[in-house]
Amino acid sequence: MALIISACAGNKEDDTPWVALFDGETLNGWTQKGGEAKYKVRERTIVGTTIYDTPNSFLTSDKMYGDFILELEFKVDSSMNSGIQIRSNSLPHYRNGRVHGYQVEIDPSDRAWSGGIYDEARRGWLHTLENNPEGQKAFKQNDWNHYRIEAIGDTLKTWVNGVPTSHLVDEKTASGFIALQVHSINKDKKEGTEVQWRDIKILTDSLSQYAKKSPLSPIVTKNQLTKNESESGWKLLWDGETTNGWRGARLDDFPEAGWEIKDGELSVLSSGGAESRAGGDIVTTDLYGDFELKVDFKLTEGANSGIKYYVDTDLNRGPGSSIGLEFQILDDERHPDAKLGNHEGSRTVASLYDLIQADTKKPVNPIGEWNTAYIISKENHVEHWLNGAKVLEYERKSKAYRKLVAESKYVKWPNFGEADRGHILLQDHGDYVSFKNIKIRPIN
Repeated sequence: MALIISACAGNKEDDTPWVALFDGETLNGWTQKGGEAKYKVRERTIVGTTIYDTPNSFLTSDKMYGDFILELEFKVDSSMNSGIQIRSNSLPHYRNGRVHGYQVEIDPSDRAWSGGIYDEARRGWLHTLENNPEGQKAFKQNDWNHYRIEAIGDTLKTWVNGVPTSHLVDEKTASGFIALQVHSINKDKKEGTEVQWRDIKILTDSLSQYAKKSPLSPIVTKNQLTKNESESGWKLLWDGETTNGWRGARLDDFPEAGWEIKDGELSVLSSGGAESRAGGDIVTTDLYGDFELKVDFKLTEGANSGIKYYVDTDLNRGPGSSIGLEFQILDDERHPDAKLGNHEGSRTVASLYDLIQADTKKPVNPIGEWNTAYIISKENHVEHWLNGAKVLEYERKSKAYRKLVAESKYVKWPNFGEADRGHILLQDHGDYVSFKNIKIRPIN
């Protein structure tokens, strides 16, 4: 239903063609996910109430939204924590359907980060308020507060009671549902505390006409560490601009051709699909033992590449790629390698190349969209993850692992994949493939 909102007497009438997300009487159009906190309608407000022994609860919109402007009012008990989820999702492959995505924080605590942006069940804090004292003072304790949230393209902006609080540029998620969170509580918190929402309205058309400028300098997450990553020991493996920290696998320096750095993306250029014939593979200058590694990658049609680890560049000085364990990157639908391999399916995307097939239910994004690879290797236990789903695991140096190697193309390399330390490698297989947000956390 379209709304015409009348402003207070004497003020200019709001002629924005808002659409109400809450009819004031029922929870039609909303579905609860996650925990079992209570939601009800009372006096034209949605009331969320805390209960013990349940995880975070979310009242989610049935409709999905990409670009929008959202406004609402809320009142929260001073002992609670809550938030407004935007562009959020609940997917079967991701932590058994756990709600995840951007959350505009409701934070009545002394920290006062209301209006900040938290990445629920993914990356943690993306935009905090410790450097925005005016924003921290905008929240009104034990009173109704007004939020304005703009999500347009890769940019998220928030205002609390008219005061700008966050300005974030992030490319992670383009669409999802809107949700009202009731945070889980511990036994030291009082059960039955409430958060209320009212006047929830959204705009999805002609956004450029109604969008507001923010005086805040944007926080850009591309090729940067988040607050939580910095605090937990993650390091950038690529700075988004230079070749620092990388060299050709068979060179002392970075290749002069075959690779491109543009718009914060590191791309291997097409040379007709030949392996290591143009610029060749590139490797980190440093060696890594146990580690966690995250890499965003984007394929073109029919492309082939890979992320290798525990690479020894002194092996295989002849033709072909440098030797190491490989998280395969492949267009499974179009590249013939998907049907090859010494173990069935072991050359499809996210597989341990030629050794172990990735779960066939793996969540792969369409060609031209970004995927996230995650690899953890700790005390010889290795896992491959794709877009938040674990797709395989194995024990390096085990009897079963060595049997796989003995049956593979790697049988000719003694102790293949068993080095205690090695380089991280991005493969040149002659196809255009892009990388960004390359991060590692050494595990000591």
